[in-house]
Amino acid sequence: MAAKRTDTAGQGKTLPRHIAIIMDGNGRWATRRGLPRTAGHKAGAETFRRIATYCKDLGVEYLTVYAFSTENWKRSAEEVGAIMSLLGRYLREAVDTMAKDRIRLRFFGDMAPIAPELQALAHQTDAISESLSPGDFQANICLNYGGRDEILRAARRFAADCAAGRRAPEELDEAAFSALLDSAGIPDPELIIRPSGEERLSNFLLWQCAYSEFYFTDVLWPDFDEAELDRAIAAYQGRDRRFGGVKK
Repeated sequence: MAAKRTDTAGQGKTLPRHIAIIMDGNGRWATRRGLPRTAGHKAGAETFRRIATYCKDLGVEYLTVYAFSTENWKRSAEEVGAIMSLLGRYLREAVDTMAKDRIRLRFFGDMAPIAPELQALAHQTDAISESLSPGDFQANICLNYGGRDEILRAARRFAADCAAGRRAPEELDEAAFSALLDSAGIPDPELIIRPSGEERLSNFLLWQCAYSEFYFTDVLWPDFDEAELDRAIAAYQGRDRRFGGVKK
């Protein structure tokens, strides 16, 4: 079912059901203001909170954000610690408000290297999400996530099933493989947004983006606001989506 229309993003047109965002530019935002990079991540976390609420209010069904990639461990211990601390604070707040706000949370990525406290909070949000309606708004947080890593983990699961005699190689098709990914059960994103002026995917949702529309903007993530999201949605609504076919 298509998401509800919003007047701010085009009269009479439908919203994407699923929007994905690469939350880029936090460090540069802080550096330009003479602040530590950690201040940029704090500002970016508040932007995520605001944009997630706006997506929910518009009628978007799913929002997926790139919070921490498999490559981000290369950053300084201070910066990584600040990101994880902010995430912990957000999750503790989410545990208290998810049911009231009717917001489901789900994590994409390999959670094994994440601190046990954060893993425990993620399990709590999973349990709360299961108690909510499948039709409630869902935010997906990509944590220790990489598109190639996700595909490899799915391939290994299928190979293990084949080795154990539970599956046969010829059973593998696109639907079966999609069901092994972190995003199983969720529609692919129709719109992927990257702020900060960079124009690449950076290992984000590589399988799922096959027919996504892309929107790039020079606005840094902490400055990304509701009006910028409206512009991204309006650009998406102006695209001719043929999925490899020819429009009649």
